[in-house]
Amino acid sequence: MGNALVWFRRDLRLADNPALCAALDAGLTPVPVYIHDEPAGDWPLGAASAWWLHHSLMELDGNLRALGSRLCIARGDSEAELLRLRELFDASHVFWNRVYEPHSMQRDARIKTGLRNRGLAASSFNGQLLREPRELLKADGTPYRVFTPFWKALQKSGPVRSPLPAPRSLPAPPPAESDGPGPEQLALLPAIPWYRAFPDHWQPGETGAGDALQQFCADRLSDYPDDRDLPALPGTSRLSAHLHFGELSPQQAWHAVQQEAATRTQPGLLAASESWLRQLAWREFGHHLLYHFPDTTDQPMDARFAAFPWRTGYDADLQRWQRGQTGIPIVDAGMRELWESGWMHNRVRMITASLLTKNLLIPWQEGARWFWDTLVDADLANNTLGWQWTAGCGVDAAPYFRIFNPVRQGERFDPDGSYIRRWVPELSGLPAEWIHRPWSAPREVLDGAAVVLGDNYPEPIVDLQQSRAHALTIWDSVKNAAR
Repeated sequence: MGNALVWFRRDLRLADNPALCAALDAGLTPVPVYIHDEPAGDWPLGAASAWWLHHSLMELDGNLRALGSRLCIARGDSEAELLRLRELFDASHVFWNRVYEPHSMQRDARIKTGLRNRGLAASSFNGQLLREPRELLKADGTPYRVFTPFWKALQKSGPVRSPLPAPRSLPAPPPAESDGPGPEQLALLPAIPWYRAFPDHWQPGETGAGDALQQFCADRLSDYPDDRDLPALPGTSRLSAHLHFGELSPQQAWHAVQQEAATRTQPGLLAASESWLRQLAWREFGHHLLYHFPDTTDQPMDARFAAFPWRTGYDADLQRWQRGQTGIPIVDAGMRELWESGWMHNRVRMITASLLTKNLLIPWQEGARWFWDTLVDADLANNTLGWQWTAGCGVDAAPYFRIFNPVRQGERFDPDGSYIRRWVPELSGLPAEWIHRPWSAPREVLDGAAVVLGDNYPEPIVDLQQSRAHALTIWDSVKNAAR
């Protein structure tokens, strides 16, 4: 039996791991390796993601050891480290699951060629998506730019493959002088422990992913269509970080949700499962777009926005937005939820992004970078899709003139103010009638709630109506100039 390197990246799991299964099916001894190789360019690992990665690697190593194996960790250039590890473990093959971000794809293609030129067999697999991005194309061979046709094509593309079982045991890799640094030596945890509340909200790793999926299916799936937009309720799956780090595959999630709907006779459960699977397909759509339009991490999909006159000298307002001190309650609640938990409800993500880009006229790239650094589920494809969609410069039916009114959004989706009371406690004494617009509340209401605008809670950062009108005027000038 020969040896094979199994290169873990965004597939930090043992179940449904095509690369690991391929090594075992070939009769080879898998040598699990993780190489900490920071990507080139403008998207290094964010601080919240680094916290998650640290704990996920710890669990992966523990799970491997429980099966008789272990995780070998290296740091540095991926190709150089793979060649070094090949010599160290006398490996004849390298297996990995693909990462579909532009830099990773370019790097992997170069590595595969380099390894094969040196006599190593190198094979890669799809362990991250339901379908390869190159597989779903329009009839004319071009990529989809609108979600609904993409979703229909995905549904017609055939059944989603069944998840692969996790191995019950693994052969021990060959001994080595050193397996390299442990997760602790990678220094992934930020120097300032601003993440100290994260463990109250998350359990990184494959076990936590499985528990979260099971809990969602059992307790929240049936109410998902009604609760998914209400940030005060635990109505969403909260699986995004587990999916991003590959502690859970989309195939596992897809089949678990479908099975739950098929085995329970609860009315409406089938429709609820369809609603959630559609959201899983949005994740797929984000990767489809980034694969075919790799420049969109920094450049607008809508070329007209290249000439959009964003504000300059906005640092103070950007900082107020980042700190949840805009004076717009639902925006501040979302930004504070993000800072404490490393996550923000998706509806509130859209509201906060709309205020930044359309009311404050701050470039969407600034918001994308803040989310990238502070979200535990920061995913380049979906972060890009979300920010361009909200800014109105991306794809799909989100025109620039769709500007979220945060007051109306709050009144609709947090009608009694529970979400705001949790994350903006200085407003907790306000009645629901005024909690979304304290600047309009009568003086006696503010006094009764101990709210002093401009003192213990800020005045609004911007006039919502005037800034909306100003943004639309600017957009009209850009649109007319492009004719």
